[in-house]
Amino acid sequence: MRKQAKGNDNIKFGEEQNTKNIENIESAETTEPRDPLAWEEVSTEHLIQDEWIDFRRSAYRLPDGSVFEPYYTYTRKDYVVIVASDTEGNYLCVRQFRQGIREVTTEFPAGGIERKDGGEDGREYGSDGISVENALAAAKRELREETGYESDEWNYLLAVPSHATVADDYAYLFVARNCRRVSEQSLDETEFLNVQKHTAQEIEELIAKGEFPQAVHIAAWLLAQRC
Repeated sequence: MRKQAKGNDNIKFGEEQNTKNIENIESAETTEPRDPLAWEEVSTEHLIQDEWIDFRRSAYRLPDGSVFEPYYTYTRKDYVVIVASDTEGNYLCVRQFRQGIREVTTEFPAGGIERKDGGEDGREYGSDGISVENALAAAKRELREETGYESDEWNYLLAVPSHATVADDYAYLFVARNCRRVSEQSLDETEFLNVQKHTAQEIEELIAKGEFPQAVHIAAWLLAQRC
């Protein structure tokens, strides 16, 4: 279980943000007694383990003592999602193809968090720990690369498991206000996306019609309305 930042849930960042208020959010072994509903992993086979993903087939001992297999899980890199608005209050969204549902989607800017150790083992994912400060740096980078916009007004919302049933990656959710355009997009070779601006009402309508389909992005939107 990952630790959440202590104190105010909405940690605010500005040009003079004091980093002593930022606490690490790291994976840690719990000292609490095992929950009686917890499954115990008794064996694991790494079916694919490359620089992108660790895809596993495991056997688990269930709470009643029986063993269930196979159960498939995977590890990929943690990532950020940014609910970004410009100086006029319009929200910055991107449209791009999502392979899982084989559709072009509308969503918020998002992207992977680089490992603190630089991926010395050749993998993009790892358990070296992610801090809010580290995630914020990724959020600023992704916002500028995908949209060409920057902001000096950032709020951290939450770190949430993105696919808790089958994966252990976390999404770090941020709000960026009063964004201003400072450059053109700087996309990776496999990124093909267009930037769109939407009002709050338009985003609500897209969600209601199923045209804003990323679940974690919807969660970020709902949390952003509270801060």
